[in-house]
Amino acid sequence: MAERIHIDAARLEKDESFAADVAIVGSGAGGAVAAEILARAGLQVVLIEAGGYHTAKDFNGREGEAFRTLYWDAASRKTKDKAITLLQGRTVGGSTVVNWTASFRTPPETLAHWAEAFAVKETDAEHMAPWFEMVERRLSVAPWDVPPNANNAALGRGCERLGWHHGVVPRNVRDCWDLGYCGYGCPTNAKQSMLVTTIPAALDHGAILISHARAMTVETERDRVTHVECLALDSESLHPTGRKIRVHASHVIVAGGGINGPGLLLRSRLPDPHRRLGKRTFLHPVNALAGELPEKVLPFEGAPQSIYSDAFLWRDGVAGKAGYKLEVPPLFPVQAAIAIPLFGDIHAAGMAALPHTHAILALMRDGFHPSFSGGRVLLQSDESPVLDYQTNAFHWEGFQHAYLSMAELSFAAGAKSVFPVHREARPYESWREAKRAIKEGLSMKPPRALVFSAHIMGGCAMSEDARLGVVDSFGRHHQIEGLSVFDGSLFPTSLGVNPQISIYALVARNAVRLAEALAGHPVGFA
Repeated sequence: MAERIHIDAARLEKDESFAADVAIVGSGAGGAVAAEILARAGLQVVLIEAGGYHTAKDFNGREGEAFRTLYWDAASRKTKDKAITLLQGRTVGGSTVVNWTASFRTPPETLAHWAEAFAVKETDAEHMAPWFEMVERRLSVAPWDVPPNANNAALGRGCERLGWHHGVVPRNVRDCWDLGYCGYGCPTNAKQSMLVTTIPAALDHGAILISHARAMTVETERDRVTHVECLALDSESLHPTGRKIRVHASHVIVAGGGINGPGLLLRSRLPDPHRRLGKRTFLHPVNALAGELPEKVLPFEGAPQSIYSDAFLWRDGVAGKAGYKLEVPPLFPVQAAIAIPLFGDIHAAGMAALPHTHAILALMRDGFHPSFSGGRVLLQSDESPVLDYQTNAFHWEGFQHAYLSMAELSFAAGAKSVFPVHREARPYESWREAKRAIKEGLSMKPPRALVFSAHIMGGCAMSEDARLGVVDSFGRHHQIEGLSVFDGSLFPTSLGVNPQISIYALVARNAVRLAEALAGHPVGFA
């Protein structure tokens, strides 16, 4: 076992240069899985992360501190028009450190659609099954066998009374204390994020981790990668320190996520003959509703997501009207105060009722309907990436349908009143009143309808046809030798489920193939 090497670029006093077999940009679900597999294969890996290296001792549950240190833009990153808030992790381990542990496999319907519409091969449910099984074992994924907290129980109770489908969420945890602070970093290391699984394993096998380092460009020569140019960042991951880092590598993996990954490749001015880079970027656009129950809910305690419903996921087939998954978010004071768009005494009353409040969110599938070809990642004047995502009538119909189903469910669960999270809404005390307001009184266009997403997918879509994708079905760039993309930006559409297990499984498959090609011998993954 090698001595673990972590270099905090914020502390560098001079420019540095490193040599590796593989340089990986991004340490989240894609980059960290690849790092472990490649390092175990005996390859020298350098893992580059713009965020800091924060561990369980740093996770104290304080919302403001966690937002500042663990999220991009302090959890306030937005689309170009500021209409949709984007929640993305910015720390060693990426969003796996701050997600709510929901671990669903990619729906077979989604995989089949990719093969049919986007010329993706060997990614159907049968081919992917062993990879899902492998990563589920590695990351201790299993249905949550503890009784749900009151917030999730309300979702289950409402579904039962309405006769709607509901089930138990699989979670990637081990010896979980059921605290509920998953979104602010797990203080007990129960969450099997990349921070406590694949990254330590990669370091134990000789990988080098560089934190507080922003990858600026992937450099090439004669259409082959040569190195990655990086800037050292300060301890807040905000401003360059003036120090530069160069990582020479025979292979580069881009795993910075659906905005930063395409942004890096756009800055690198790589060949893009079919103008696919940054295009077909999709979200799971999410809208939400809160309900006040007579009994205490304490929505800030217990596993944040343990019950779900797919009653409306495929409500009009794969490529029909917007389908969505119903889940539950936790509600913490700062998060709730920001999210509830009320003012004065009404806002104060809503916050006073927080212990009695349960919430539901609708996670919308996107990228399947022919009316919407996705958002696109652009470079701003300072070369930083931004997502331009213009919703249309397809989304607006979906938002309205979701508000209606969430309101009906909340009243069925026993709510005294419900509040669609919308700038024009107010609390409604009956299903009839809520239904009329949602159908007739509320604009469904962001930013009036408050929409957010923690799942950014696409932008470097895979396809065997270079006219349809940036990379092939195994993440290899169509034009540049020695360059791969291994993260959620591979997906040709959104998934319809929380993406972490899909990323883990797809990247494990791709990384094993790459490791065998580079190392020249068979490679396994524990």
